[in-house]
Amino acid sequence: QLEFITPFQLYFNPDLIFRKFQIWRLITNFLFFGPLGFSFFFNMIFLYRYCRMLEEGSFRGRTADFVFMFLFGGFLMTLFGLFASLFFLGQAFTIMLVYVWSRRNPYIRMNFFGLLNFQAPFLPWVLMGFSLLLGNSIIIDLLGIAVGHIYYFLEDVFPNQPGGKKLLLTPGFLKMVFDTPEEDPNYNPLPEDRPENQPRDQDQNQQEHPQ
Repeated sequence: QLEFITPFQLYFNPDLIFRKFQIWRLITNFLFFGPLGFSFFFNMIFLYRYCRMLEEGSFRGRTADFVFMFLFGGFLMTLFGLFASLFFLGQAFTIMLVYVWSRRNPYIRMNFFGLLNFQAPFLPWVLMGFSLLLGNSIIIDLLGIAVGHIYYFLEDVFPNQPGGKKLLLTPGFLKMVFDTPEEDPNYNPLPEDRPENQPRDQDQNQQEHPQ
């Protein structure tokens, strides 16, 4: 908005990425939502709201898995972007988050601007229809829905099928970086570190300030 950089320096361009080594475009194309306006604030609100609800809901205490979903979704969208003329994928990423949340909360009733009442799984399709009314291309929305469904199927549906198994395994280095390490049940602390051998604050105060 301050014109320090232009969208031409941010958009997804495979030729510039692989031939000119402008690797930042793999990330910046997800970060641009157009000029300030209704569509921009609409995407920001939905991105914040559903990202937060996922993080505080089904991904509570699983930060590494949450980050892995970001990486998995971004990777699939980038692959699709190689074969289609898509310049910015941020809206598709938002729709992916909305889709995953909606499928994990199927019984929540939604209200869209006071006009429509529906259950959560229909929310991505309502947003796609609204985007169509605004004159936007629905290809980006369909991409977000498709990637969100692939993640939901591989993470929540296929492992629970007969003969199914969990295919999306969060890499260990992500868990090491983002998750709190579990305490070893076999760990035996030194005698001076055991709670029963730690002096109480009250006893310390009485010793420091005897009456």
